[in-house]
Amino acid sequence: MPGTEPSQHELPDSDPDDSSEELTAEVCLESDLQEGQMMEVEVGHHSVLLTRSEGKYSAIGNQCTHYGAPLCKGVISGNRVRCPWHGACFNVHTGDLEEYPGMDCLPCHKVKIQNSKVLMFCLRSVSAGAASLICAETLRQENFSGRIIMVSKDDLLTYDKTRLSKVMNVASDSILLRRMEFFHQYDIEVWLRKEALSVDTDKKTVAFDDGSVQSYDQLLVSTGCRAKGLDVPGMKLDNVKMLETPEDARQIHEVCLGCNVVLVGTSFVGMEVASYLIDKASSITVIGSSEMPYQNTLGPEIGRVTMMMLSEKNVRFYMNDNVTEVRGVNGKVKEVELKSGKVIPADVLIVGIDTFVLFPPGIIPNSEFLQGSKIKMDSKHFVTVDKYMRTNVPDVFCGGDLATFPLAMAKDQLVNIGHWQMAQAHGYGEGYTEIVLKGTFEDNKFLALYIKNNEVIAAASLNYDPAASAVAERLSTGKVITKEEAQSDDLSWLQLS
Repeated sequence: MPGTEPSQHELPDSDPDDSSEELTAEVCLESDLQEGQMMEVEVGHHSVLLTRSEGKYSAIGNQCTHYGAPLCKGVISGNRVRCPWHGACFNVHTGDLEEYPGMDCLPCHKVKIQNSKVLMFCLRSVSAGAASLICAETLRQENFSGRIIMVSKDDLLTYDKTRLSKVMNVASDSILLRRMEFFHQYDIEVWLRKEALSVDTDKKTVAFDDGSVQSYDQLLVSTGCRAKGLDVPGMKLDNVKMLETPEDARQIHEVCLGCNVVLVGTSFVGMEVASYLIDKASSITVIGSSEMPYQNTLGPEIGRVTMMMLSEKNVRFYMNDNVTEVRGVNGKVKEVELKSGKVIPADVLIVGIDTFVLFPPGIIPNSEFLQGSKIKMDSKHFVTVDKYMRTNVPDVFCGGDLATFPLAMAKDQLVNIGHWQMAQAHGYGEGYTEIVLKGTFEDNKFLALYIKNNEVIAAASLNYDPAASAVAERLSTGKVITKEEAQSDDLSWLQLS
């Protein structure tokens, strides 16, 4: 019964207008929830997730700390709940964050059974716990009291880069993952506009572009990757744009208004930018080197649906083609010539080559400063790590886009996946042989289950929540979903209702 909201009665000592710090409410009968079920309840205008798991009633905040999705619409399994949107996981007993991309723990409230009724004691002022700016935050959570330094060549604190292709006129401070006050509070030093030039693992030092040298006891390298531009004539013209920073996003938003836009790239970023610009640009033309969008990620079937949906909004596609020249007038883009010989008018050219590919060809790892060090890199200059993100050098770790790591769901194959948690949350489908479809592409409501060796290895869905999260939960716990189970009309394991 996820998502149901029974009538609840605030007890006399919990007048919503009083100034007490705690609200007490009778939220349901003890029999209203069975083992392994959850529901949303409201206490003092707070949305709370009530669960019954491992014989115990628990209550935590109902909104995911990533994008605010209602967790009551997600999937509960054992002692954790998985978000229906992007797969973040939380412990239902403690509210602790157990899997990204959530940013914080959830508030946890006291629950008491009295006379077969479930009573909840909810703090009036609800705030999420201080958890998870990955390494630095976790160190403080684990009571590490030593010095922590975060260094970035950017002029901004760490921000949510996934928002850039969704809300392009975004204010920089609105997408910060943490504000400076947080770092001050937890005694984390942040050095901005400072770039690492080299690492000496024998002396355990890092040299920076301002001439300074910093020693370390342990080093985490997470410098990520950058997009690779097109190697064609005309890329230096004005209004040739690449999306990498909030300032890039704002510029693209501004220059595309009422203009003819040509966009190169047909995976996540490219398709999101095209969708964003539909009601802003005069025309949108997408150039893709493959037969369909998402050809190497979600597969041609999902790509065909995406192309159909955008085509209905007057987005034009030129697939199996490439840009060979960008031509301009008075220093600005005027038209784009393709390998096929077609010439497309363009006021703006956006190079949106994406990174969600295994060892993606469209990006360059920011690992130049590691060359000459003892840190092992592969032939493409990504850093090789083990399942604990350890490099071959003691006390040196690597994470994020820069790392190639053994993915358990791919039988420990070394992979590099430049996307927030997506590969593990929603599956890894390289080499699938067929798709089992629930729903229909035509209705824009479906679940695609990718099959290999008679097992489900990945999933993709549209308007079918929380199915993909249910699949992710099964796969992450090592449970096999057989082809026979996928083809069955019994979908109870997906927790869709």
